[in-house]
Formats: sequence, C-alpha cells, structure tokens
Amino acid sequence: MVGEVWYVAYGSNMHAARLGFYLAGGCPPGGRRTYPGCRDPRPPRRTVPVSLPGGVYFAGESRAWTGGMAFYDPALPGEAAARAYLLDVGQFADVAAQEMYREPGADAGLIAEAVATGRATLGPGRYETLLCPGRLDGLPLLTFTAPWAASEVPWRAPAPAYLDMIARGLRESHGWDADRIAQYLLARPGVAGAWDAVAVAALLAGTHRREGAGLTTDLPEVPG
Repeated sequence: MVGEVWYVAYGSNMHAARLGFYLAGGCPPGGRRTYPGCRDPRPPRRTVPVSLPGGVYFAGESRAWTGGMAFYDPALPGEAAARAYLLDVGQFADVAAQEMYREPGADAGLIAEAVATGRATLGPGRYETLLCPGRLDGLPLLTFTAPWAASEVPWRAPAPAYLDMIARGLRESHGWDADRIAQYLLARPGVAGAWDAVAVAALLAGTHRREGAGLTTDLPEVPG
C-alpha cells in the first residue's frame, strides 16, 4: 500500500481553508456541520490544480449547506476542474470517512481496492464510492462521488454559500478570472437552468470582495 495519495477535490474542498476543517476539525463559515478532523491534522505536502476527464453535476440535498451537492461523473463530456492535495494515506482515509459521515480511523482497505481496480464502493451513500482516475508523479489520484451516474438522478441547484465556496476554490487553485469561473459553473448540470448569468456574476462579485478583504486562507505547501 502506498504511503501517500493525491486527494482530488472538485467541490467546496477546492478551497484550501474549507479542506482545513476536515484536517483540523471545526465548522466552516456558512456550513451546518462540525467536523471531527483527522487523526493527523497536518496540512497537505503539496497542492496542484488538475483536470479530470468527465464532469461535475449537482444533485441531492446537502446536510452541510442545503441545496444540491457536487458529484463527479467520469462519463460526462468535457473536463472537471479540480485540485489535488498530497496527503498521507491515513489522512485521506479520515477525510473520506468524514465525507461518508463516519468517524475517522476507518480501515484503509477501500483505498487499496480503489487504487488496484480504479473504483471501490463502501455503501450506497452519496460519497461512498472511491474512484482512482489516474496517477500524478507516480502516486494515485483519488476522489469520492456517488455510486450512480449523473443521468440517473434529478439535478438540483446548489445553495449560494456552497457555490460561492466552489467559486473561491476555482479562483484559488486554477487562477481563473470571474468570467471563466462563471462560464464553468453555468455549464454544470444543476446550475444550468437554475442559476442565470446575472445571479452568478453577483455571487462572484461578492466572492471577489471577500477575498480582497483578506478572508481567503490558503494551506501552506510543505516540501515533499
């Protein structure tokens, strides 16, 4: 079993400060859930922007944010913007457990299965399926999503606070400007047809003001 893996975030955890609550514990601003944190709360060793084949869509009902949740479907056309964080395998297991509403400290066997076969499913829950879409610098890329395809569930619009966090993550990790972020978000199933360009532009304008006020906190990079 490898000692390190890349955790690939495509939703709110693209924002480094948001991921920090999974690592160190606590309740993020705008959220409704307090996270216990990882047994090892250290920041990621590295973080890099990545793109995955497929797409992101919104469905279900978030217990942390309300509104639809972001899911990754490799069968969707296009590419999904994401951010890869280099974590110890135990840290990734604890992040995955918290996404699955389980206590940190779970067996890492599911990770080994996902790395070996490309996919592993713990249960029918919304983030209980692990995918390994490839490798980066020789280490596996791992993310979690729902066991169903985007075409099998009704799409649902995300809440403003959730979409704002994703927008901040896109700006922070990929360096995109507001126009590119808006184009990307407006093309996501669940956002398309529910959010219009004016509403997304207003959201992004608020995001920019908050970042300008120094409310964006990044995780430090630690040499590997």
